[in-house]
Amino acid sequence: MNFLHVFHEEIIEQWRTYRLLIVVAVMTVFGLASPLLAKLTPELLKSIPGLPVGLADAIPVPTISDAVTQYVKNMSQFGILLALLVSMGSVAQEKERGTAAMMLTHPVSRLNFILSKFFALAVTFIISLGMAALGCWYYTLLLFKAMPWDSFLALNGLMLLVFLVYVAISVLCSTLANSQGAAAGLAFGALVVIAGVGALPRIGEYFPGQLFGWGAALMLGGTQTAWSAFWVSIGLIMIALWGAWQVLNRQEL
Repeated sequence: MNFLHVFHEEIIEQWRTYRLLIVVAVMTVFGLASPLLAKLTPELLKSIPGLPVGLADAIPVPTISDAVTQYVKNMSQFGILLALLVSMGSVAQEKERGTAAMMLTHPVSRLNFILSKFFALAVTFIISLGMAALGCWYYTLLLFKAMPWDSFLALNGLMLLVFLVYVAISVLCSTLANSQGAAAGLAFGALVVIAGVGALPRIGEYFPGQLFGWGAALMLGGTQTAWSAFWVSIGLIMIALWGAWQVLNRQEL
């Protein structure tokens, strides 16, 4: 059974378990809401009863920069959370149910088993982020003005890479664990470690979170780049998938 066949089965599983629909729905909502929040928040603040006139006048008029900032903020929070939630049981759940052992009794290599999980989840996030981006771009056009497509595509590509880092790490954690609960603990522990180390000066420049800042800078006319974080992110994905494969090779299912 080759990779394409197993991958096809995983895509069907994403649809049957509603993971694809849930991720698409959640990310689309936050994509649509980003320019709306950017537009309405200043107006809501100004409408607070008893707000001093001087303070109300000091609230800046929302711009397209606010819409971009809000979009990046929403995606960086909820995109990473979704990456962990939908990926953490990808292998552990099948080991619990015994379906992993049944699958691997067929002529399916353990490498194809791991890669099919990762790439099926990658397709889920590509579709979901694409819908969120379309919603954000359209509402930004209505409320502000059109965003440049080239920079906006680059921003979303960089965000997708960050999400895939966490998907790969969650697949590794799910392979290490024997239950979905343990996989969840490992995945969220990894998130805390990455976030903590990524907040350190200098060291943080090499961590995936820097890609959000790079993408925002591309949209807002900044000169910031994060090539080190870009290549480290690709390396983390490869290391996590290789690690998951090696761990699965040593497990008796």
